[in-house]
Amino acid sequence: MSETVVDDIVAVLPPLLQSLEALSFIARHLNPPDFGRVMEAADTPDQALQAVLARLAEWPEQFAHLRVPLETASAAALAAFGGLRAVQQGNGDLIAVFRALRHVPRAQEALYPLAAKLPPVSGFFLDPAFREDAGLLARLAQPANDNTGILHDHNEPGSRGGYSLYVPEYYTPERAWPLVMALHGGSGNGRGFLWSWLRDARSHGAILVAPTATGTTWALMGEDTDSPNLAHILTSVQARWNVDPARLLLTGMSDGGTFCYVSGLESASPFTHLAPVSATFHPLMAEMADADRLRGLPVHLVHGRLDWMFPVQVARQTRDLLSVAGADVTYRELDDLSHTYPREINAEILKWLGGEF
Repeated sequence: MSETVVDDIVAVLPPLLQSLEALSFIARHLNPPDFGRVMEAADTPDQALQAVLARLAEWPEQFAHLRVPLETASAAALAAFGGLRAVQQGNGDLIAVFRALRHVPRAQEALYPLAAKLPPVSGFFLDPAFREDAGLLARLAQPANDNTGILHDHNEPGSRGGYSLYVPEYYTPERAWPLVMALHGGSGNGRGFLWSWLRDARSHGAILVAPTATGTTWALMGEDTDSPNLAHILTSVQARWNVDPARLLLTGMSDGGTFCYVSGLESASPFTHLAPVSATFHPLMAEMADADRLRGLPVHLVHGRLDWMFPVQVARQTRDLLSVAGADVTYRELDDLSHTYPREINAEILKWLGGEF
C-alpha cells in the first residue's frame, strides 16, 4: 500500500469513526425537549470529516476496495449530520430527525467490510470493554470461517418479511451458540436494526437475526402473519448453524418490543427468553397468555423514565402483571432514556441470557 494512501486513511478514519460515535450518542439520548443540548454535546466531528474527505478522491483505482467503503460511509454520516443540523437550525421536526438518523446504519453497513482489513474499524465494531481482549482479537485476526459474517435474505431496502443475519466470523459448529432475534421499531426494518446489536453479538459471541415485519409494522392487531414468519426464519437458521435451544432470545424496540409480548407469550413460541425494550403492554395480554408458558418465563424488561411515547408507568404495571402471572421478570428502568434504543444494555441482556444473573 502506498504511503500516501496510508496517510489518507490515517487522516480520514478518526473523524469518520468519531462522527459515527457522535451519531450513536445522538440516537441514544434523543429526547425532543433536549434535542439542542444533545446536539451541542455531540460536538462537530462532521466538520473535521468534511475537511479531509477530499483526500480519498485521488487514490489509484487499485485501492477502490478501500476507498469506496470509506467514501460511502462518510457520505452517509455527513448526510445524517446535515439533516440533524437543519433541524437544529429550525428547519424541520422530529420526523426529520428520525429520517436523518436512518443514514447511520447505512454508514455502518458500508464500513463493516473494512473491519477485516483495518484494526481501528474492527475496534469500532466491538463493545469497548472487549477492545483489548487478547483472545477475542486473536480470533478476529484469523480468516473468517465459512458461512459467517453478514448475510441478507430477501431483505433489501423497502422489502418486507425477509431478514438480515450476523454470524461471528470465528463461529465453529463444535458448540451451540446463543441466538438473538431482534425486532425493529414501527418505522424501521431489520437491515437497519441489525446494527443496534452487531457490536455486542460480535464481542460476546452470539448469532444475530434481524427480521423485517411482513407488514408496515409488526402484527399487533388482526391476523398474525409475523409469528409464523419468525418461526420459519428461526428454523432456517437452526438448520445451518449450531444454535443453543436453551438460549433463544426474542427482543425488540417499541413496536418490536410489543410484538415480543404478542408473539412470545403464545404457547407455541419457540423462544426461551423475552427482552422487550421501550414497549407497551395491554393488561389483557397477561390474561390471554398461556398460563403454562408464562410460569417461570424469563422476561428482561427495559424502559426509560423519559419515554414520551409509552410512559414509564405502563412498564411498571407490566412488570407487576407479569410477575403476578408467574414470569421471572428482570426490570431495568433507565433515568436518562427516552423512546430510543439503549445499546449499552445489550451486554447485560446477553449475560442474563447466559444465566449469569
